[in-house]
Amino acid sequence: MAARPSIHPMPFELLDPASLPGDPLDAEEALLARAGAGHAVAHLWSAPVSLIVPRSYQRYAPLADARATFAQRGCPVWLRLSGGGLVPQGPGILNLSLAYPVRATMGALAEPVYLHLCGILADALNTLGVLTHYQAVEGSFCDGRFNLAWGPGGDARKMAGTAQYWRRVPLRPDEGDTPHYAVLAHAVLLVNADPIEINARANAFEAMIGSGRRYEELKVVTVAQALAYECFDIPADLFARVRDAIAARVAGAALPEGS
Repeated sequence: MAARPSIHPMPFELLDPASLPGDPLDAEEALLARAGAGHAVAHLWSAPVSLIVPRSYQRYAPLADARATFAQRGCPVWLRLSGGGLVPQGPGILNLSLAYPVRATMGALAEPVYLHLCGILADALNTLGVLTHYQAVEGSFCDGRFNLAWGPGGDARKMAGTAQYWRRVPLRPDEGDTPHYAVLAHAVLLVNADPIEINARANAFEAMIGSGRRYEELKVVTVAQALAYECFDIPADLFARVRDAIAARVAGAALPEGS
């Protein structure tokens, strides 16, 4: 496993969710605008029952009809800027979005950005007795090398998914030649959601658009399930505790080295 990158001081400002638009894509634009202006900001948020898909899903001809059908069922489907795959939203799911300025060539810090994000989540969960690491988990929704996973090796289950998006920021005449980007790093964490329900909902949408993707409920795990498997008590206010632990870690975090 790669070492976690060192970081230099630049505290994140944790934003009030009420200060940002409710549409996830509009909220991402607002975060990127702040990062483009030189600010490091964090957004901890949750959403009603919905699905979020990357804009690459527009290649599926049935997408518009599927979105309309799911919206009629009370499950709107939103588009997002970053790549990857479909991500479910709803009760028991917590999102962390970080946006900050980076001076580097496009994608040069992609791995440190992921390690920084995973490190914040892993450190926060560790304070609650949940030990995690990053790895791919085949069969999970929006699978990637920098999932936050729980459990050993081939038995590991995905607890959080991550994604990032880079946007070029125009340079001022006095800023030299080094490219300037606004980076958005995002994680979706399963706290006490229902894995059966979220996978069924995700699979139904993938089937409707004909993507050929299908996800397995036993490839994901919630924070609550991990605590239960370890024979720890599950506090009634688990969601709030997880949110507070992440907020505390964000408050003490800085940017990835090189940004």
